[in-house]
Amino acid sequence: MTEHEGSTRRAAVTAARRIVVKVGSSSISGPNAGQIGPLVDALAAAHGRGTEVVLVSSGAIATGIPYLNLDARPTDLATQQAAAAVGQNVLIHRYQESLDRYGIVAGQVLLTAGDLEHATPRSNAQRAMERLLGLRILIIVNENDTVATQEIRFGDNDRLAALVSELVHADLLVLLSDVDALYTRPPHEPGAQRIDVVAHDDDLASVELGDIGAAGVGTGGAGTKIAAAKLAVGQGIPVVLTSTDRVAQALAGEVVGTWFEAAPVG
Repeated sequence: MTEHEGSTRRAAVTAARRIVVKVGSSSISGPNAGQIGPLVDALAAAHGRGTEVVLVSSGAIATGIPYLNLDARPTDLATQQAAAAVGQNVLIHRYQESLDRYGIVAGQVLLTAGDLEHATPRSNAQRAMERLLGLRILIIVNENDTVATQEIRFGDNDRLAALVSELVHADLLVLLSDVDALYTRPPHEPGAQRIDVVAHDDDLASVELGDIGAAGVGTGGAGTKIAAAKLAVGQGIPVVLTSTDRVAQALAGEVVGTWFEAAPVG
């Protein structure tokens, strides 16, 4: 990637009118709950320059687990729903408490896959989110785990973030994880090489995928992020994939992570 290409992409980030940011469970729950503050700092900086911000945040189930005195993520649906009900309440409170430092108000939107697959609820969600953004509310989206069933789940919030990006006609999608970029194989393995830019028509067939990570509280890995990125770029939305601790640099337009080029549309 040339310096000019990097500058062009940085300009695309800082000029974005509307940004969707997705953060995973392992990044903002358990021992990493302290990362909510720096994440909010970065979101508030973007909001402060006039950008409309939608945060797609996992973490309801993971956040609720200790409040139910559970030792691990529950495997049965009813207990997952119970953990989500408790955890979503705690999670949104943590976000709002942090956003209070900037005088920013959060609006919570909980969705199921069916909401975006059927015209009427999809239109309702879109209308509500447009109005919230028009009122300068920072939207926090999560899957409605309390009522979602295995048959209608998004499967992972990476895909939800891509679908929300399409719904709100975002100019950029930022996918955050515990890895700083996309690599040719899991970065801890010998020979792993960082991928700086992915063309919109690159199928990434040579990338070797690993598991979901050591934390064990999320449901996604590199595979779900690649699939989500491809979904977004197919709609003309560029994607940045990087680690949660580099979100400030990413939203400031610095060259971090992996850039997925948007496909030409129209």
